[in-house]
Amino acid sequence: MSELPVLIVGGGPVGLTASLLLSKHGIRSLLVERHPGTSIVPKARGINARTMELYRQYGVEPGIRAAGLAPERTGLILWTESLAGREIERRTPGRANPKNQALAPVPNCLCAQDDLEPVLRRYAEAEPLGSLRFNAEVVNVRQTADGVEAEVVDRVTGVKEPIRAQYVIAADGAQSPIRKMLGVRMLGVERIYDSVNILFNADLRPWTAHRPGALYFVEQPDLRATFLTINATDRWSFLIHSLSHYGYTPADFTDEKCTALIRQGVGVPDLPVKILGLSAWEASAHVAEQYRHGRIFLSGDAAHEMPPTGGFGMNTGVQDVHNLCWKLAAVLHGQAGDSLLDTYHPERQPLGVTITKTALDNCLSMGRTAKQETAVVARPEFLSEQGLIFGAAYDSAAVVPDGTPPADNPDPITRYLPSARPGCRAPHVVLERGKERISTIDLFGGRFVLLAGPRGEAWCAAVSGDTAAYRIGADLTDPNGDWCEMYGVEPDGAVLVRPDGQIAWRSLAGVADAGAVLGDVMARVMGRGTEL
Repeated sequence: MSELPVLIVGGGPVGLTASLLLSKHGIRSLLVERHPGTSIVPKARGINARTMELYRQYGVEPGIRAAGLAPERTGLILWTESLAGREIERRTPGRANPKNQALAPVPNCLCAQDDLEPVLRRYAEAEPLGSLRFNAEVVNVRQTADGVEAEVVDRVTGVKEPIRAQYVIAADGAQSPIRKMLGVRMLGVERIYDSVNILFNADLRPWTAHRPGALYFVEQPDLRATFLTINATDRWSFLIHSLSHYGYTPADFTDEKCTALIRQGVGVPDLPVKILGLSAWEASAHVAEQYRHGRIFLSGDAAHEMPPTGGFGMNTGVQDVHNLCWKLAAVLHGQAGDSLLDTYHPERQPLGVTITKTALDNCLSMGRTAKQETAVVARPEFLSEQGLIFGAAYDSAAVVPDGTPPADNPDPITRYLPSARPGCRAPHVVLERGKERISTIDLFGGRFVLLAGPRGEAWCAAVSGDTAAYRIGADLTDPNGDWCEMYGVEPDGAVLVRPDGQIAWRSLAGVADAGAVLGDVMARVMGRGTEL
């Protein structure tokens, strides 16, 4: 029987990212994916700025940028009667305005899933600790007192290989067999509306090049659909919403019918169209009641399924494993107690509930669940959810409170208030390392980082192990003098940032025994039983 630290079930963006992150943290893993290769259809497309931050930290951003579209080619969201007909409304998403883009060192990226997955696979396979096996399936999963036993079945030969893993990451999608095997209760609503996605070739530039957008909504009494930009020239997806409300079933969508509906959406009866593929699906909005089940952890669509309105699904899943993988590594390396893994659920599940509700509210505002005779545009929050993207504030045993209250934010969905209060994302501040201009975000990823003010020598001298330490304003230049104010500390204060970029602890000023304080903090965060 083969033995390994972590088994990853599912080879989509979430599973591939988990493989890469575990390798970066020095943990061996096996990823098993039932399909013969990476996705052959676009599926998810939008990668938000928070997700791009983590890909930047692990060196993957350049590959994704090269595979995706430049932001200026997808800048707008438009509602039309048809592409060639009357324009109803256009918006620049709030996520793209200069003020919001200044909150991060990187912008978001539009990269269709069939372009993204090969990039992630290439980076994951380049890591010697990560093994990937496609065209195989995990079956007969059962937990024991000290591990998880399963069989990996080769889908070509039928050969079964028994394996034993210390932990399993279930990234096996919305119909997750592992979640069903566990009998996990889902909280929320299933089958909210039905849709079909048509992938096709046609040159739509005469109606799009002068108004480049990521989404072109078509609002007609007998057709409600969206043109999804893939390459912004001749490769597009046509998403038809709420089929049953308009008298359609998936069986109706022959190539001829698809072509006719695309031409209707464009408003050009003789447009040359080539149909490449079709997928029918139903949108749900529900979240797993519990993310951790012994040694098995749900992530991505296996943990939360949400409507695509807002582009949160893939991003939330990738950020799930970003939260989980450093914790698994700390436990497997003997640096943390098992209780650290208990913090995965309280940090990610409540956020999953909030994000799923937001995606549902978006889709309801756009009339997805009822037949609409007139155009319905999205609520103002749609694609302006900066508060959700950057504002996650964790409350768990892996965060040491500092006694300060959370900021009073009247609109936590669209408004992000940068804060270094424990539990929050460490804010982006521009720094300089010699002549190189960097972000605080560039200092994180892979290990704990202590950031201190310019008079924080005692804090930096007290760090131990693999923790990095920097005095901002001394070791690194703070050209705008922003860091102390942004992080809410005095010049002799400090913060401890977790490997996932969230603040673990903060001291507003210096203390008499920095070493003792940091030792107690690390013991508490890592679940080693010491109380402050």
